[in-house]
Amino acid sequence: MTPPTRNRPPTVIVIAGAILFIVLAVLEVMAGQLTPPASGPAAPWMTHLRQVDDALAKRDVGAAERSWRDAYAAAVASRRWEGMIEVGDVARRIGEVTGDRATADARARRAYLPALFQARQAKLLDGVLRTAEAFSSLGDRQAVAQCLRIAEHLAAEARDPQARERVSALSERLTTH
Repeated sequence: MTPPTRNRPPTVIVIAGAILFIVLAVLEVMAGQLTPPASGPAAPWMTHLRQVDDALAKRDVGAAERSWRDAYAAAVASRRWEGMIEVGDVARRIGEVTGDRATADARARRAYLPALFQARQAKLLDGVLRTAEAFSSLGDRQAVAQCLRIAEHLAAEARDPQARERVSALSERLTTH
């Protein structure tokens, strides 16, 4: 009597399938970590920010406000620190035109804070440093200090002497003002 045969694929095929699965999984993870450039068609908030600038040039504050809200929503949805910084900066430009700097600065602060969190989470030193500059423009020394502590930590993790120098230089520049 012959033993029953099993319909099993050869071991080589199973191993090749497992390797293919692992390679595809790694590629997907790597693709998810890539970030598109901060401007251009990959930056959905930019169209709205251009509309804000156009409206401000015409002194149409209502249209500028509507476009700013659209830009803010697009920047939030993008989860990109660059968008939040740009939206905050434009909020301040609107405030210069309207004369309501307190509201503009509050809006900017609400945009800069998530920018800091996004840059920190992604371990992007440039984003943290740019956010420190943004908070400095508001005169928010406490937020600047927090940004610089995060930047120092990121630079130390990177073990890059140039990163540490950049943090130190910005820290000196921002704390002497």
